[in-house]
Amino acid sequence: MNYLILVRHGQSKWNLEKRFTGWVDVDLTENGKLEAKKAGSLIKKKNILIDLYYSSLQLRANNTLKIIQKVLNDKKKIVKAWQINERHYGILTGLNKVEMSQKIGEDKVYEFRRSWEIKPDPLSKESPYHPINIDVYKNVPKKNIPDTESLKDTYERVIKFYNEQIKNQLKNKNVLISAHGNSLRALCKYLFQLDNNQISRLEIPTGNPLMIELNDRLEIKNCEYLDKERAKDLLVF
Repeated sequence: MNYLILVRHGQSKWNLEKRFTGWVDVDLTENGKLEAKKAGSLIKKKNILIDLYYSSLQLRANNTLKIIQKVLNDKKKIVKAWQINERHYGILTGLNKVEMSQKIGEDKVYEFRRSWEIKPDPLSKESPYHPINIDVYKNVPKKNIPDTESLKDTYERVIKFYNEQIKNQLKNKNVLISAHGNSLRALCKYLFQLDNNQISRLEIPTGNPLMIELNDRLEIKNCEYLDKERAKDLLVF
């Protein structure tokens, strides 16, 4: 049996401020760092050797993983990939979710956040929040940098990367991925074969490792959130 462990980064500064973050590169809050430390402790208790570590290019996911590795006393190289970045929220980027709910209605904001194919209007390339103006993405081909994304768009890039770079590794290795709410929702949709209605209800808690046990055919044998007090309904199992 091998394991795939999925960790949504700990609370970020814009999580705390209830802002649409997307590809903006914000760091963890102090609480987020504590969540990452606890995630590392919970993984350590399982006594599982992690063979490969993956993270998005984004600081909040990178630093979550660095804290986890420190707890595990593991200095293996982290593979960083833009393909598992958070979903790009287009023109909503940087805006406050509560204020937007008051302005355009809770149903419309929920539609933007949770629908499968609907995407916000594109973010202007002149915006300082646009990825082409953020240094960490300078080596990402511009053709791959979005102005806005739906969850479907996010799903397509995440699953392509998973199938090409990660899936075969799971045949004989344990893998940990540190990423984001929507990129991990996309991966869970694929792994658990969720339909479009189910994925709209799936919530991934920050800093709570989801440990997935796989058999030799890479079928899911079991899964669990390691922090039981903050576990969410997986809609499966």
